[in-house]
Amino acid sequence: MHTPGFAALALISCLAMLPAQAADTLPAAPDAARYKFDATWPKLPLPNKWAMGGVGGIFADSRDHVWVHAATRDVPNYARGAEQSPPAGDCCVAAPPVIEFDADGNVVQGWGGPGNGYQWPSYAHGLYVDHKGNVWIGGSQTREGQDKSPADGQVLKFTHDGKFLMQIGSAGPSKGSLDTTQLSGPSNMVVDPEANEVYISDGYGNHRVIVFDADTGKFKRQWGAYGKAPTDNDIGRYDPAAPPAQQFRIVHCVRIAKDGLVYVCDRLNNRVQVFKKDGTFVKEYIYRKETRGSGAVGTIEFWPDAKQSLMVMNDPGNFRIHFVRRDDGQVLSSFGHYGTYGGELDRNHEAVVDSKGNIYVSEDRRVQKFKYTPN
Repeated sequence: MHTPGFAALALISCLAMLPAQAADTLPAAPDAARYKFDATWPKLPLPNKWAMGGVGGIFADSRDHVWVHAATRDVPNYARGAEQSPPAGDCCVAAPPVIEFDADGNVVQGWGGPGNGYQWPSYAHGLYVDHKGNVWIGGSQTREGQDKSPADGQVLKFTHDGKFLMQIGSAGPSKGSLDTTQLSGPSNMVVDPEANEVYISDGYGNHRVIVFDADTGKFKRQWGAYGKAPTDNDIGRYDPAAPPAQQFRIVHCVRIAKDGLVYVCDRLNNRVQVFKKDGTFVKEYIYRKETRGSGAVGTIEFWPDAKQSLMVMNDPGNFRIHFVRRDDGQVLSSFGHYGTYGGELDRNHEAVVDSKGNIYVSEDRRVQKFKYTPN
């Protein structure tokens, strides 16, 4: 389904394409107290009686436009009355899976869903806009659903306006973390413009980072925790008293800093591991070690100063956003607490930051903006 564009945040990639002016004017270490919930973003109601599903992917592009990837099937039946024939009510219809918002919160376009030549993910997870403006998405379902929907073993690449370009992997169960033809629950991705390679955090079913050519989909390399060969051993539940696990539990994000270091979120192990681009292990940071449940390291993005001096870390297990110094992994400040009202965090799944330092947090069926006011 494709919906035409509407009238009308900035990391082109959370890596490198940062406007110089923004980098020069942003402070190196923001004070979390400077963040305020912005109830004016996005502009509501959404057009065309749209109701959004669970948001499993979010990204801020080079124009400070925010993209979301949501699970259409998460829109409950009671909110889909306008879809029925005859309509059962004025509200609503499921929104397209991919929606682009401008910096003011207006919908620019929406598209996505099953089509010819590709297999749309069963459950939305991850979205990345690369340096060419192409849109990448993944999915987190690792086994056949009760509705017979297949496991997500694929990543898809589209043009900015939703034209299909390439599929890596295919729908269906994992073939193991050493197989290079099939993914399993790929959670997110990042494209390295220098080498034109896509790094995939693969993810919910497999236990690795895997790299492909971003145009041909040709396999390049892969690695697991500590840069070793990925494994699929049964390592049991997370135990905060145990030594750090030698295997990733859920590889939930991957990002590349301007200096070429690759940052990987190992969510249920409460850690970030850092690598060179060839998979050589550099260091790790462990956060909130006692956290179980959803884990403490959901996603990271880089603060948009010239040196990317901070990581903005989404902590779903503790309902917090942390500002972490990238050099030594120290948490400098934090904000957020649990709740379902505007400005509170409820199942905060991913977080991104735009060129002005504003933070956008995706949750079940909503995205919230926290505006940065440095003065």
